[in-house]
Amino acid sequence: MLILSRRTNQSIVINDNIVVTVLEISGDQVRLGIKAPREVTVHREEVQREILEENLAAASGADHPVDVSRLPKPPSPTGGRRSVAPVIRTRTAIRRSLPVDLCGPIGSFDDP
Repeated sequence: MLILSRRTNQSIVINDNIVVTVLEISGDQVRLGIKAPREVTVHREEVQREILEENLAAASGADHPVDVSRLPKPPSPTGGRRSVAPVIRTRTAIRRSLPVDLCGPIGSFDDP
């Protein structure tokens, strides 16, 4: 893990196209501004875990949450939407966003 010190209004650049700027420091909270291309997905870690959990539950057809604490952390976002709010997806959209080896062909969701 790379550890950097930054002050208010100072930035770091990631991969020449993502800029993270410290906007405000208040107590133990830091407000960050993130400039990234539209194809780069940006989520808070807890939101990313929720999305992963919901995608896995939808792919398995289970009505109970999947324990993602045993799964490896997702790689840095490289594509998709950019958002800091939770993303609500339909089952069809979730299936289309999962790798085929996790859920089979798109058309077989309701097939036995």
